[in-house]
Amino acid sequence: MRVLLYIVGGLLALILIALGAAYLWYQDATSGEPATALEAQYVTAADRFVEVSGARVRVREEGPVDAPPIILIHGFTFSLESWDGWAEDLSRDYRVIRYDLLGHGLTGPDPNQRYAAQERAEFLAGLMDALGIDSAALAGNSLGGTIAWRFAATYPGRVDRLILVDPGVFQFNEVGDEPVEPPAAIQAFLQLAPEAGVRQSLAFSYADPASVSDARVRTIIDMMRREGNGDAFIAHIREFTMPDPTPMLAQITAPTLILWGGRDVLIPASHGPRVEAAIADARLIVYEDLAHAAHEDDPARTVADVRAFLETAE
Repeated sequence: MRVLLYIVGGLLALILIALGAAYLWYQDATSGEPATALEAQYVTAADRFVEVSGARVRVREEGPVDAPPIILIHGFTFSLESWDGWAEDLSRDYRVIRYDLLGHGLTGPDPNQRYAAQERAEFLAGLMDALGIDSAALAGNSLGGTIAWRFAATYPGRVDRLILVDPGVFQFNEVGDEPVEPPAAIQAFLQLAPEAGVRQSLAFSYADPASVSDARVRTIIDMMRREGNGDAFIAHIREFTMPDPTPMLAQITAPTLILWGGRDVLIPASHGPRVEAAIADARLIVYEDLAHAAHEDDPARTVADVRAFLETAE
């Protein structure tokens, strides 16, 4: 059985099946949580749903509408709430835009099954068009980082600044030119998102899982359980590849800030210098005490570095 540490975005580990999945499969939970109920609970006044190329996408916009835009892209199985800490700070001076990826959060499954990384990057161009944004700063974590750097390489004129937080860039853990079939245990976990398993999986994303609030855990679980998302996660893995990124990285012209958690067990911090070397105008910061979701581990410290970068990278 192959180790899929990156593609499952922190959710591998789970002896979960040995601990109770056989029982969980018999529960009446495989259909997921109704979208309407979750929307009633989680949609805020800053949220709206935008039609983009046949998909209904949840978008959250905060900050002055005439301020420079920055788009924040979350990681695999997460949702736009992952950026709450940064958005609270940045929205004082920037038009902060977040969205739930296709097959994630309240956006839900894509009717057209566009889950490959490059398809996601191209979809972002359509979303920006729908929002009337010609260019913006981009920030992405993990899978969101993969989308961000691919977008920056494909549409260099549309990216003012690029911020990558523990991004997926280079091959590892047997994920390369061809996708890997997710093991049955992973499929069960992604479809059911049992609370005990999700809590155990936090160790793969956060430096101190015990510090993650119950409310944050509840949000992660609810967004994973949104009807259709489990199947979409599996469809994503079945399309996910990590071919040699070097030619594309060389096409990135935007000033780039790379942030990495030194305790990242999903995508090791040793990848950071390789990414920095492959992008023409890039700077790397490693936080030795943070992990894969460095922007959530310490929002204040990481966003301070982001602000300094946004204000000086001209």
